Amino acid sequence: MSNRQTRLVTAEAVRRGHPDKLCDQIADAILDAHLSYDPNARVAVEVMATAGNITVAGEVTSRASVNYEKIVLGVIQQIGYKWADLCESEDDELNIDVAVHDQSPDIAAAVDGRYPDSDQGAGDQGIMVGYATDETSAKMPRAVIIAQRICRLLDEEAAHTPWLGVDGKAQVSLKYEDDRVYVHTIVVSVQHAPNAPEDKLRDLVTQAVYQAVGRADMWQPTSKLLVNPSGRFVLGGPAADTGLTGRKLAVDQYGPVAHIGGGALSGKDASKVDRSGAYAARWIARNLVAAKLCSQCEISIVYAIGVCHPVGITVNTFGTGMKSDDELAKLVWRVFDLRPSAIIKRLKLNTPSYSLVSVYGHFGRSDLNLPWEQDDMADKLRELAQYDY
Repeated sequence: MSNRQTRLVTAEAVRRGHPDKLCDQIADAILDAHLSYDPNARVAVEVMATAGNITVAGEVTSRASVNYEKIVLGVIQQIGYKWADLCESEDDELNIDVAVHDQSPDIAAAVDGRYPDSDQGAGDQGIMVGYATDETSAKMPRAVIIAQRICRLLDEEAAHTPWLGVDGKAQVSLKYEDDRVYVHTIVVSVQHAPNAPEDKLRDLVTQAVYQAVGRADMWQPTSKLLVNPSGRFVLGGPAADTGLTGRKLAVDQYGPVAHIGGGALSGKDASKVDRSGAYAARWIARNLVAAKLCSQCEISIVYAIGVCHPVGITVNTFGTGMKSDDELAKLVWRVFDLRPSAIIKRLKLNTPSYSLVSVYGHFGRSDLNLPWEQDDMADKLRELAQYDY
């Protein structure tokens, strides 16, 4: 009987033209447009896209004058949709409905700290989760990194391959056996033109997958690559599947490896702790791993609406911590100022850069110089960890 310890980890990513990601990209482009003129804008925008219709709705308080229709069309053009991806027929028009109103004055009063002796309060209540692991240099789960790379590479190919569509997704399952990791199964669904050459399509996807995995030793004779296992994938985009903002929570974050926090990320300014708290939690987890105080870490931060300080912080190192989880939580309380105003200032969250993370994940982005992806607190954590808290 074998004593080998095995487990399977699966993560998914989607391409820029996936209907849900279209909505995330529109929402964050709208947020960036407001922040470009008004860094203190309050934005909570939701987008729904279906055949022939895109709806933008939400609450916005801003000094900026934003042309929502122009932003929607700009994102569509940037993704590279064909008309058939958007409408049921060539003769149909694309309707863009905008239903945006001011933020509730009650919420605004609590968030902006308008009450006596109050700081900026959290824009909502909830639990925000951050995660990091030393499994990769990006301090992210390997399956997540590979899935996102596959989608990025396919999007790059679509820019100069006429028969390759812009919709699609990748699912990566890795098998961990003792201290080794292998590809178990990779599933890639990619949109294509009706006359797309099947052999070239498979070769293109295979090349992208091998490049994304990057290591020949991760392939076994039993490793599987499934390309469009459902058959043809001609019709894509909102014409095939209705899209919504915030429906790809695991894709945007850590796959199934870590818990998912209180809410979606895209379309929200940083006063909403769904966003700022999630970024701060990732920053903390990353720095604890970088300080070598643990090899795996999940941080949970609990907020109450209108209250500036967190209600609670928990740390879970899954048994890998150099100190107990309770001691590390006390260390986090000591080192990090987790008031929304402090997070926004430290992580520069009033900067209009959210469109950059609206696709290919918000974390582990080596292609972007994101403040929450810096290991700038590791030395301080390591130094203070020698004391008892």
